[in-house]
Amino acid sequence: MRLERPLEKFVDALPILETLKPIRKTKKKTYYEVTMKEFRQKLHRDLRPTRLWGYESMFPGPTFEVRRDELVEVMWKNDLPASHFLPLDQTLHNVEGNPETRTVVHLHGGETPPHSDGHPDAWFTKDFKETGPEFTRKVYQYPNHQRASLLWYHDHAVGITRLNVYAGLAGLYLIRDEKEERLNLPKGDYEIPLVIQDRSFNEDGSLFYPDQPDPPIPNAPYPSVVPFFCGDTILVNGKVWPYLEVEPRKYRFRILNASNTRNFTLSLDSGQPFYQIGSDGGLFSKPVKVESIDMHPAERVDIIVDFSRYKGEEIILKNGSGCGGPVDPETDGNVMQFRVKRTLDTPDTSIIPKQLDDLPLPPKDAIQTVRNLKLIGSQDEFGRPLLLLDNQMWDDPVTEKPRVGDTEIWVFVNTTAFAHPMHVHLVQFQVLSHQAFDLDHYNETGNIVFTGPVMAPAPNNRGLKDTITVPPGSVTKIIAKFSPYTGTYVWHCHILEHEDYDMMRPFEVVQKKQIRKRKNEQNE
Repeated sequence: MRLERPLEKFVDALPILETLKPIRKTKKKTYYEVTMKEFRQKLHRDLRPTRLWGYESMFPGPTFEVRRDELVEVMWKNDLPASHFLPLDQTLHNVEGNPETRTVVHLHGGETPPHSDGHPDAWFTKDFKETGPEFTRKVYQYPNHQRASLLWYHDHAVGITRLNVYAGLAGLYLIRDEKEERLNLPKGDYEIPLVIQDRSFNEDGSLFYPDQPDPPIPNAPYPSVVPFFCGDTILVNGKVWPYLEVEPRKYRFRILNASNTRNFTLSLDSGQPFYQIGSDGGLFSKPVKVESIDMHPAERVDIIVDFSRYKGEEIILKNGSGCGGPVDPETDGNVMQFRVKRTLDTPDTSIIPKQLDDLPLPPKDAIQTVRNLKLIGSQDEFGRPLLLLDNQMWDDPVTEKPRVGDTEIWVFVNTTAFAHPMHVHLVQFQVLSHQAFDLDHYNETGNIVFTGPVMAPAPNNRGLKDTITVPPGSVTKIIAKFSPYTGTYVWHCHILEHEDYDMMRPFEVVQKKQIRKRKNEQNE
């Protein structure tokens, strides 16, 4: 039976996420082993322990903390039960006939070789007895040739990502470098990662996840994938509506929205601002002072909050975005509480620098290709929503083949009535612009008529990104340099219910000589 009453807020302390220790470390590489297991964890004082899946039996998983250019190898091990405990739709691609507890890990935001990117079809099962395609590996390699930033890792198995991540398979991955460390930002106990998620629960403490759309669709399979799902309870670092006791000083918070569907609009009820210093791909060139921050699934923000003037006060981190309706002040309107009640341990000498870092943005004067890519809504044979990219299914042939080293503009044209956080593997891109068009007119005629000017991205979306939200009835342009690896990657909506069915497509980064060879063959 589903838990109907809201749990009491701010009764559990915020957990500080554990940092993973390597098995061995040499000058050449650092080696880890991480096992996925089923376990139970108490998520709220008044809930029975919840059945979960987690990396190293933790929810969220342990945090990797690595150095820029440090070669990291990870053996990901699947030690999960044979059966899934969440409702499994057998009609989705590559689900029927395959093991229920398939997993593959994607390092989200990582500039990673294709064999270690976590391709959705590269799944494996317990003890690697059954595998997906030939590029399945036991040990993944992460070169970390990229800027200091907060990445995250999560399951990416085809057709069941939404279930595996909801069950608990997600964790953080921090890259450090010397440039960042010289900036005198808050650090140590004053730098705290926050993984924000939503869940719903049953009376016995187990996770609730719907087994069919609401309202039900006649003749739909059972269980059936749902078009979206938002939980009625907010968790941070694996605790329901926790509190954190802080000193009256500056803190740095590294925040991830790891929800399946839900977006957040974060603000502080004290009215004080956030100083955002970075996003998905690392630090900005300059801090951006903002009153609120929008975060869609998979996005990260790097902020500084100054509590120095709030000694003795309690401050709530609020959420201003509902899910399918207005925000509920009793449930999703709250995220966590800060209690400025600790004594200042040492003088706060950290700063909010006026200059942060040089942004290595993609070159705009050497664009090789512009791709127009439509986000399209349709229905399947059962009448369920089916959201597609360029009207292609996951298994259709690859149509996007950028050449390695080329800079391309991708133009996302959202013809649906929903916002979609679009994620492109391998690259960190720059958002160029948004522009609204008349969606009703498009649905009637198939023609795009713009209703407003080209808009620059918000100031805190002008850094490097790997996920950007494309509003409904709008065109969003991004620019990216596709390097340094060749091979097969994917791009998709990061609403996990959309990704699983069927809003995900492969793309292939090819050698430049391959393109020339194909052109010569066509000419012959």
